Amino acid sequence: MSQKETVSNAASRREFLKQTGAVTAATTLAGFAVPHVHAAENNLLQVALIGCGGRGTGAAADALSVRRGPVKLVALADVFEGRVASSYNNLKNRFGDQVDAPEERRFSGLDAYRHAMDCLRPGDIAISATPPAFRWAHFDYAVDKGLHIFMEKPLTADGPTSRRMLEIGQQANEKNLKVGVGLMSRHARNIEQLNQRVRDGALGDIYHMRAYRMHGPIGSVFTGKWPGSPSELFWQIQRFHAFLWASGGGFNDFYIHVIDHCCWMKDAWPVKAQALGGRHYRGDAVDQNFDSYAVEYTFDDGAKLYLHGRCMPGAHSKFSSYLHGTKGCAIASRSGDCGAPSSMYEGQDFDSAKRIWQSEIPSGEGNPYQNEWNDLVDAIRDDQPFHEWDYGVMASVVSSLGRRAAHTAREITLDDMLNCDREYAPGLDEWTEDSPAPIQADEQGRYPIPQPGMLTDREY
Repeated sequence: MSQKETVSNAASRREFLKQTGAVTAATTLAGFAVPHVHAAENNLLQVALIGCGGRGTGAAADALSVRRGPVKLVALADVFEGRVASSYNNLKNRFGDQVDAPEERRFSGLDAYRHAMDCLRPGDIAISATPPAFRWAHFDYAVDKGLHIFMEKPLTADGPTSRRMLEIGQQANEKNLKVGVGLMSRHARNIEQLNQRVRDGALGDIYHMRAYRMHGPIGSVFTGKWPGSPSELFWQIQRFHAFLWASGGGFNDFYIHVIDHCCWMKDAWPVKAQALGGRHYRGDAVDQNFDSYAVEYTFDDGAKLYLHGRCMPGAHSKFSSYLHGTKGCAIASRSGDCGAPSSMYEGQDFDSAKRIWQSEIPSGEGNPYQNEWNDLVDAIRDDQPFHEWDYGVMASVVSSLGRRAAHTAREITLDDMLNCDREYAPGLDEWTEDSPAPIQADEQGRYPIPQPGMLTDREY
């Protein structure tokens, strides 16, 4: 498939940015004769899982556990055959007859996603949980086939794929397809309750937010030299946290949740960012990540979001988010991406004696991962708008904005990030097993890394 022409000019993109914080059925679907795309007459929703690692298997389990069935998993796909087998066995053992994916509906390889989606009918659901670089190709194929889709975060790592995703999202709206995105904070009932209180003015004007995710190395952020097999391309896919083309690195993958729910509280996206970052204790690691990041995001009204990220052994851990407003302060996530309870306080010091509100989660709704699937399937069955691609793309762009500011040591605007022309994995929808990896190791087996202040027009 040739790359699609996306939003036509910078002005129209800026106008889109103004709208994406609060897209409604009226703004999104106005002017369209919307078709009904919902469960088949027998009420069965079929699901295809694309990306059979831990995230994908977890998403499939949540799909099969929704409160309003019936739902069946009928196809699985992954680049790696072993992951397909492992995920299938895991889910089959847990869900029995709800997993109806015989060997002929289990696919491996770079084109496996097409085969898995071909097993579905219009109105069924595709799950895209591969490394994020492949997200746009999966989204495009699903929309062409009339499928609802759930996509894991992040959705993009560069400007061209972000613009492409925005256009595909508009096509999904025209077809009345429901699109879920794995930013589960927006389905965490404690975060929802706090957001409503912020909307009602309980904190006054938010002028300062702080978000932290600091812990030891996880995922594939510290990656050694390519061992020679599998192919360098497949090895980079396997170690996707290590490579900016595949995932936006640890920055996008780890920090997007706290960035997103803080921006949701502000009901806006920041207009620019400046940042610091560095590599310290790398050992033999050859990946493209920094160990630490500190980003100052600025909103149009001058308010700030400070993001502190660290992935370093032996260092102090902190994983939470905070809001400061003219009428008081709040803890959004107490621990983790969206950890309950959320709470509000008089003044600015989080004194328990000054707590004025604390969230209470309804019975049975304490798992935000399950909530997001319940909400998606409810929207499909009730034929209600569900268009999470808009903020999913923008949260990814804002994450990339902070990452790029740190990697270049330059103040970057949101418009600059969205309109950047450099695509990190061009033509990936045409790759084969023999395709070269998007970046190549040097003679010492090392990959190009950011050089802040030396490379300022690109990240590596």
